[in-house]
Amino acid sequence: MPESYPPTAVAAESSAGSSGDIVEAAKSVLLLEADCVRAAAERLDSSFTAAVELLHRHRGNIVVTGVGKSGDIGRKIASTLRSIGKQAIYLSAGDATHGDLGMYQPGDPTILLSKSGATAELLQLLPALQKLSSPLIAIVGNLSSPLARAATVVLDARVPIEADHLNVAPTCSTTVTLALGDALAVALMRMSDMDHREFATFHPSGQLGRNLTLRVSEVMHPLMELAAVRAAESLHQVVIEMTSHPLGAACVLDEHSRLIGLITDGDLRRILQHHPDIRGLSAGDCMTHNPAVISPAALLQDAAALMESRPSQISVLPVVDEQRHCHGLLRLHDLYWH
Repeated sequence: MPESYPPTAVAAESSAGSSGDIVEAAKSVLLLEADCVRAAAERLDSSFTAAVELLHRHRGNIVVTGVGKSGDIGRKIASTLRSIGKQAIYLSAGDATHGDLGMYQPGDPTILLSKSGATAELLQLLPALQKLSSPLIAIVGNLSSPLARAATVVLDARVPIEADHLNVAPTCSTTVTLALGDALAVALMRMSDMDHREFATFHPSGQLGRNLTLRVSEVMHPLMELAAVRAAESLHQVVIEMTSHPLGAACVLDEHSRLIGLITDGDLRRILQHHPDIRGLSAGDCMTHNPAVISPAALLQDAAALMESRPSQISVLPVVDEQRHCHGLLRLHDLYWH
């Protein structure tokens, strides 16, 4: 039974063709694709569970294949599966019957991607895949198609309309297929109880690998390099220390090198705005008591979340142990490659 159009589908078609407003047309595309993904989520059922369990049980290759734009989405799905530790391979449907089927071991599952469910190159693969005892997971936009009928498990990727005004460009259909592939990968991560450390083993390079593998102690500025003052010291002395150690803050420490406060560059500017004469002010008068801190053993990922996931970003974090002994200072800049 055909689905009704999502509420924004008609809007996407009409506003893009009549208003001439490019931004509004783009919004319509995004809202329409969001509607299609939401509808796909609401259709998920036991077939999705069966697909995840099939992939989770298998310890060999998972093969993903498609043609055209579906093939491009297939490459991304295979890449995502590899990033969570699965042995996933993208298979060019055109090359498969010319020797590339040699990548299979009997029983390796195949994820087939096709909007129509009747892609000729994929249909031609079916007899060979059956001989290889390959369980088939079809992500298709036509549940009564030949691929759907041949599949072990079918995932519903139907869309009522594409996002372009001609209703021909692969847009909503490829977005839904990609989202279903992401859903499979995330569900597999949950089933395997993957933690950050395990995920990091597959991403040792780049910012992601840096955040998941490096600890604060490895990138922080040690105590000897930062401005460290006592609460009784004058604000004038604080300015001198911060000028000599330009890291954006001064840590206020007690006689046992325990952190009791923090003075940032921003604090200094605000103090000068409200106190034209700073000669009577001490570090203790101006510091922030109980500032946010981070442990030396924390991952950079934890530091990034603490510094960035808030209405007002923190640019510096004192690094302290459980007894509040100050070990150093971490700047937001230190989290990133430079």
